[in-house]
Amino acid sequence: MPWKECQKMDEKLRFVSRHLEGESISQLCREFGISRVTGHKLVERYRQNGLEAFSDRSRRPYRMANQLPFQVEALIVQIKNEFPTWGAPKIRERLLARYPEIKTPAKSTVHAVLERNALVKHKRANARPKAQGTVLMGGQEPNDLWCTDFKGEFMMADRSYCYPLTVTDYHSRFLLCCEGLRSATL
Repeated sequence: MPWKECQKMDEKLRFVSRHLEGESISQLCREFGISRVTGHKLVERYRQNGLEAFSDRSRRPYRMANQLPFQVEALIVQIKNEFPTWGAPKIRERLLARYPEIKTPAKSTVHAVLERNALVKHKRANARPKAQGTVLMGGQEPNDLWCTDFKGEFMMADRSYCYPLTVTDYHSRFLLCCEGLRSATL
């Protein structure tokens, strides 16, 4: 057993033994630097499990999401190979119909199995070409090129929005105009 774990066990044992000798939980918790909830939990675990209560407990969750028995996962992959165009909902329904004795996984779990086995083809929804702006040719001198831009919106005291529109000189970055508008549409 590692040294640090032994030290933790000794501290817990000392805490519980002093409480059983009559010291108050509040005072012991302040001294050991733990909450009263933790102190009561230690004492209760000792009463239920004896010295076994002082060893570190597993932090592993009781149930793992998306984890299936390998046989069920193999069935999902087999059905997908039989019907390559089917997705998780149809595969789940087939599992329900063919194997009513097994606990059928959720649709999201079936989809996770398909993704893990690289059986899902991702489509780009609404793939549109990206808009191309005009090429900005930098002005070589002041007043060659002016730039206009809305700088976002903010709410004013009267609960209406202000949309600041700025006009700047490209070369000097000088702010020529800033106007607060009620709408971003012109």
